[in-house]
Amino acid sequence: MDLRQMAAKMFGFGFDGPDLTEDGRKLLKRGAGAVILFSRNIETPAQVARLNAQIKNRVDRPVPIGVDQEGGRVMRLREGFTGVPSMRAIGKVADEKLAHEIGQILASELRAVNFDIDFAPCMDVDTNPANPVIADRSLGGTPELVSRLGCAILCGIQSKGVAACAKHFPGHGDTALDSHKALPRLPHAMERLERVELPPFHAAIKAGVASIMSNHVIFEPLDMLYPTTMSRACLDGILRDRMGFDGVVFSDDMEMKAIAANFGIEQAVIRGANAGIDLFWICHHADLVNEAIDYLIKAVERGDVPLARVEQANRRVDALTEQYCRPAREFDPSAINTPQHRAVVERVRKLVDDALAGSGVDPTDFMKMNSK
Repeated sequence: MDLRQMAAKMFGFGFDGPDLTEDGRKLLKRGAGAVILFSRNIETPAQVARLNAQIKNRVDRPVPIGVDQEGGRVMRLREGFTGVPSMRAIGKVADEKLAHEIGQILASELRAVNFDIDFAPCMDVDTNPANPVIADRSLGGTPELVSRLGCAILCGIQSKGVAACAKHFPGHGDTALDSHKALPRLPHAMERLERVELPPFHAAIKAGVASIMSNHVIFEPLDMLYPTTMSRACLDGILRDRMGFDGVVFSDDMEMKAIAANFGIEQAVIRGANAGIDLFWICHHADLVNEAIDYLIKAVERGDVPLARVEQANRRVDALTEQYCRPAREFDPSAINTPQHRAVVERVRKLVDDALAGSGVDPTDFMKMNSK
C-alpha cells in the first residue's frame, strides 16, 4: 500500500441523504478508512440496511460503518428500532446485568442493519449540572458508577460482534461549553483527572474496548494550547504510554467549532496525527476530507509526520476492521424491536419508577426528559 492509500485510510466521512453520494463513492475509491451515518441518512430499517450494503459492496475491501447509537436523545436509529432509554436512566437503575443487556440490544439491532461500530458508551462522568452536551448521556456522577455500568454496556455491545467506542477521552462531563459550538477549557490537574475523569477509561481499556474517541477540550495543566485531539501530552502521553491503550483512537468530528473555528484543518490534522489519532472523522464536507488527506500526504513527504506513525495508525484500523467489520447481509426485520428487547426496556422503566419512588420526581417525566 502506498502513502496515498495509507493517508486516506486515516479518514472517515459522512454524507447527506439516504443514498451514497457521488462524493462518497469517490472517497471510498480513494481509500477512506470508514463511514459514519447520521439521522440525515436514515429513513427506515430496511433502507439503512440497504444503504450500508451499498457502501460495503462499493469497493473490494472491508469498510467499517459506524453510528452514534447511545440511547436516549442520541439515537440516530429510531423509527422501527427499540427505544433504548438514556444512559442517565440506566445509571439510575445501576444494574450491571441490565446494562449488559442494553449493550446487547444496541449491537444486535445495529448488526441487523449492517453497522460495525457503535460510538458508545459515553464514559464521561456527569459532574457539572450546567453541562450542555453530556448531561443525561452520562451514566452518572461518580467514576465508580460510570466505570461499572459503562464496561457492562461495552462488553454487551462487543459480545454481539460490534465494536464499542468509549468517549469522550479524557472526559467531557465537567465542561460548561459544547465543543460542537466552542472550544471548552478545563483547569483540571492530573490528580483530579486520575481521581474522576480517567478511571472509567482505565476500566474500559481493561475490559477490552475496541476504540476510544478523543474530545476537543483543552486541559490546561496538560496542554495550554491544544485540545486533546491535537495534544500529544494527552493522547500519546496519557492514553497510550500511561494507560497502555493500543486500540483505535478516533477523533470527534473535525468540523465541530472547537476545532474548525480555532485551527486550520492542516494544522489540526498534522498535530492530531502526531498526537496519536488513528482515524479522523470529517462528517459533512467531502472537499474537506480530500483536503485533509492531501495535507497529511504532504506532511509525511516533508517529514512533519513520520511515515511510521501513519503505518501504526493503519495497523490499528486494520485490526479493528478485521475483527468487527462484516459483509453486508439481507435485512431481517424480525431482529429489531423484538418483544425480548422491548421487555428489557420495560424492565428499566419499572426499575426507574422504583428508584424514584418518594423522591418527588415523576418517573414519566424523568423518562421523557431523558429519552428525547
